[in-house]
Amino acid sequence: MAVTFYNLSSKAGLEKLDNHLKSRSYITGYQASKDDITVHAALKGAPSSEFINVSRWFNHIEALLRISGVSAEGSGVSVEGFAPVAEESVATPSVTDAKPAEDDDDDSDVDLFGEETEEEKKAAEERAAAVKASGKKKESGKSSILLDVKPWDDETDMAKLEETVRSVQMEGLTWGMSKLVAVGYGIKKLQIMMTIVDDLVSIDSLIEDHLTSEPANEYIQSCDIVAFNKI
Repeated sequence: MAVTFYNLSSKAGLEKLDNHLKSRSYITGYQASKDDITVHAALKGAPSSEFINVSRWFNHIEALLRISGVSAEGSGVSVEGFAPVAEESVATPSVTDAKPAEDDDDDSDVDLFGEETEEEKKAAEERAAAVKASGKKKESGKSSILLDVKPWDDETDMAKLEETVRSVQMEGLTWGMSKLVAVGYGIKKLQIMMTIVDDLVSIDSLIEDHLTSEPANEYIQSCDIVAFNKI
């Protein structure tokens, strides 16, 4: 079944071509062909980077044309309003060499041309990942913090105190290693590492609203920042 594209000088025409190439490496089939040459010739120069799939395909065909590595065979493509490819650019297959069109009840202009190969699937996934990555905001900075957590007295259950500290969970906060450090008179304090995403976690809010307020203040008297380093 022939593939037809309309007015490739318009945004709508380029959007249709871009969508067609979203999961394909070539206009038709699994290798460069006369069909790619026909569509390439219809474009008035390199397309905008807005059409990422068309740009990828256009640059690839440009490279193949430079080394004359494009096959003359194609399963049929037409671009309304544009002249056919010049004879000197590529040999036109004879009628007897042309592949017979298969019966298809689908009214769509584009044939899926069978199952995708593993290579094509991988290429499509990589392109989708690249588009997603390009639109993703740059990750915020992170900080590593060493915190002193002090109990009320020597009778405070330090295991419960640490459990209370680690029970504070929020996006961008990761608790790390900890140890008990003697401060005198049988009293020990908890030293604990944490990593925070700066845009998501306020250390002042963490201490005031979560570690030294109810119910955490049943075990925790105060918290002090011992070290604060940007990662």
